[in-house]
Order: sequence, then structure tokens, then C-alpha cells
Amino acid sequence: MAQDVPRHELSDGTEMPALGFGTYQLTGEEGTRSIVSAIEVGHRLLDSAVNYQNEDAVGEAVRRSPVPREELWVTSKLPGRDHAYARALEAVEGSLRASGLEYLDLYLIHWPNPVEDLYVQAWRALVEARERGLVRSIGVSNFLPEHLDRIVGDTGVTPSVNQVELHPYFPQQEQRAKDAELGIRTESWSPLSRANTLLGEPVIENIARKHGRTPAQVVLRWHHQLGAVPIPKASGPQRQRENLTVFDFSLSDEEVGEITALGRPDGRNRGQDPAVYQEF
Repeated sequence: MAQDVPRHELSDGTEMPALGFGTYQLTGEEGTRSIVSAIEVGHRLLDSAVNYQNEDAVGEAVRRSPVPREELWVTSKLPGRDHAYARALEAVEGSLRASGLEYLDLYLIHWPNPVEDLYVQAWRALVEARERGLVRSIGVSNFLPEHLDRIVGDTGVTPSVNQVELHPYFPQQEQRAKDAELGIRTESWSPLSRANTLLGEPVIENIARKHGRTPAQVVLRWHHQLGAVPIPKASGPQRQRENLTVFDFSLSDEEVGEITALGRPDGRNRGQDPAVYQEF
């Protein structure tokens, strides 16, 4: 039985599922089958990117799925090499060709790449892509508060979503507060961090036992109660279904605080600081 996933209304009036399915490394026929499985158990948000080289697999999964296209929320992301205005528009069109879809629900700038300093051009291109109906919603990924202030100040258009690294080891309180101040929905990549380490944390294991849940379910519920949209990846239907079963229990404020307290200054998984990190 497919799980029902609630939705968040974004600042642009569209509605985004409250939990998504990460497709990184899911490529080819095997990847398509995993994505179809995710849709069948109830996932409606599919997170892809040009640099994942799997937009074709995601599009094929959408076509094979019995779920109507309008019920799915398909995301892709602009690579750093295409930040210049004209190239960014061509990249959006390329994503549509690769996926074989008539539109994308959400398109993000994958990283700001501040050294090249072309992310404002990229943002203007995404605004144009939305006006042309190529995408329904536009947003950013890995944008720090100063990056957000600049694109909003220069264009007057606020992203609907900011997808950032977010997990109990790196809870991002300042970033989440900035997103909320601007009316931006925070989305969490790597929501389970280094799962083998995080899910074995005594605090999380104890809370999981108390609720009769898995540690992963507890962490995903923590994201939901923070107001963030986690996008975990799972290749098999059992884990895909398990990741969705987080909307029928609640953590106490104390439990949310205990999990958040696992945060650490060096909590990033790979030290990818958007202030200096470059992605092409």
C-alpha cells in the first residue's frame, strides 16, 4: 500500500511533497526500476540533477509509473559550468530533452560557485525559464545567506526552495532561520549523514526504541518537525517504504532538541563549504 505524503505550499503557490526520494547514483535501467519502485510505494518527489547523469532514467520512471504526471514533483539542478545566462537557459532545455518531460516541477542552481560569480546570471535565467513554462518552481541549492540576499536584491525574485546539507551532525540553525525569514522552504540533502555512524548514536537509538521506530525514521521525522524536506535515497522497496512512514508519530520538543544537540562545528560530510566550494 502506497504511503500518503503531506505537502507544503511554497511561496509561489505550488505544493511540494514533505519528503522526497534522492536519485543520486541511480542510473540506467537499474536506476529506472528503483525509481519506479519508489513511486509505487508512495514517493512523489524525485530529486535529480544534470550532474547525476540520470535525468533520462528519472523521466523513463515517470513514464512507466501508473501515477499521473501531475501528481509527481520532479526536480533537477543546473551545473556550475552553465551559470552564464544563455548557457543556463540551454541547460534547462537540455534537462527537458534528457528527461523527455514537458516541464520540470523544480529547477535549482546546484551550487553558487562564488569564485566565478555568475550565479546571479544563472538565477535570472531560471526566472526566465519559469516565465516560459519550462519549470513550475525555481530555487537554489547550497546558497548561504549572503548569496540569497544578493539574488533577491538584484532580481526581486525569491527562491521557493533552498536545498542544503542538513542532518543532526550539521543542523544549520542559522541557515534555516534565514530561509524562513525569506519564506524559502529548506530541503535537506544527505539527511541521514554518514548513516552507519549517525544511526548508531545512542540518543537516536534510545528515541527510536521509545517510539517503536527505526533510527532512520526518527531522523527523518526530526527533519519534518524542523520544517525541512528530507530527500533520502534507498534502492529497495522496503527501505523506500520505511522512509515514508514518518508522518504518523511525533517527537517531543525535548527529543528534537536532543537530536539537534548532536551538531558539531565540523559536521559537514565532506567539508563542502558553499563559500569556497566549486562544482562544475
